[in-house]
Amino acid sequence: MRIVPSIRTLLFALVVLAMSAASFAQVGISISIGPPALPVYEQPPCPAEGYIWTPGYWAYGPYGYYWVPGTWVLAPQPGFLWTPGWWGWGGSAFIFHEGYWGPRIGFYGGINYGYGYFGNGYEGGRWDNGRFFYNRSVNNVNVTNIHNVYNTTVINNTTVNRVSYNGGNGGINTRPTREQETAANERHLPPVAAQTQHAETARSNPELRASENHGKPPIAATPKPAEFKGRDVVPAKEAGAPYKPAEPRGNEQAGRPENNVPRPGNNEKAADSGNNAPRPGNNEQPAHSENSVPRPPAPGHAKDLQPHERPAPPNTGNAKVDKKYQQQEDKLYQKQEQQHQKLEQKQEQDHQRLAQQNANEAKNQQVEQRHQQQTQQMEQKHVQQEQHMQQKQQPASHNEPKPAK
Repeated sequence: MRIVPSIRTLLFALVVLAMSAASFAQVGISISIGPPALPVYEQPPCPAEGYIWTPGYWAYGPYGYYWVPGTWVLAPQPGFLWTPGWWGWGGSAFIFHEGYWGPRIGFYGGINYGYGYFGNGYEGGRWDNGRFFYNRSVNNVNVTNIHNVYNTTVINNTTVNRVSYNGGNGGINTRPTREQETAANERHLPPVAAQTQHAETARSNPELRASENHGKPPIAATPKPAEFKGRDVVPAKEAGAPYKPAEPRGNEQAGRPENNVPRPGNNEKAADSGNNAPRPGNNEQPAHSENSVPRPPAPGHAKDLQPHERPAPPNTGNAKVDKKYQQQEDKLYQKQEQQHQKLEQKQEQDHQRLAQQNANEAKNQQVEQRHQQQTQQMEQKHVQQEQHMQQKQQPASHNEPKPAK
């Protein structure tokens, strides 16, 4: 009997877990020290109307914690706001709750990220008749370029301790309100393609690893996603607390995910953003915290997918049946390869057409979001096809008579 899923199937399964827009995957790990405290930094100027601030945060990768800079992101649609992601104690490990876009701000751990995100709701701006109006008292907005602004002083009663996690030893003790729980169950959109690319760029930059920058990243915030160079890129002024390198706890290994994927949908909200000064600057980071790893960014394009892996030869003990199964698997493999190549070519044609049309950023982001959805839907379909084939083959492998000796 052969029930050995391929590596590609397992990778696809991770993509499927990341597919739900209403419920975001969370992966927990246990380590002795959580992410560094939120560094102190200033907010770069808003690049254009419609961009909304998303605060920086510590993520976890193969080399430990790394900083994902705060950045301005074009809202996926009018009326939508960003609920930042946050780290929370799950009883045996810290869990990262993915941020999302939605019509209302949900719970984000009570973390004071600054620049309008002071632990509860958002004071940085509001939508009015399809246009976003910026509160200049907490955002860095150039009124020469952006005219839809207002000034409302925000009284921030949250203690600025730069802790970036909820619960556990030394964490924020805030709990979600009924309204925030309701908001968590409303229609959401996951991080847009530009945010996924931004996080991937940060992950690949050694300078952003906490082990290198000791909690004071040289790129703390950017004017636009994945723009890590330029005059408006902001370095951290200082670390939020003395840096303590993470160490494994007991016989657990740092960076190894636990089987700790919580029920989808809980109050997941992202915590990103700086503080509330006319020149936004502070971002609180946890001084202590055991952590969890945000799910790997979902592929944004067909070309970003892992290469297709040919299935292992069937081995049921019946040569005739094995040959039949091999033919079925080869046929499915070729079909999936063709679909993969076709989608990759189509997406590349879309990029070329946008370049020829000199499309604006809103149109580019709209196409990128569609590409991400197409890619994930195709991979989900491929996973289901492979699982269906394995289920179809399994009973037959028990019942088929073995060849006569």
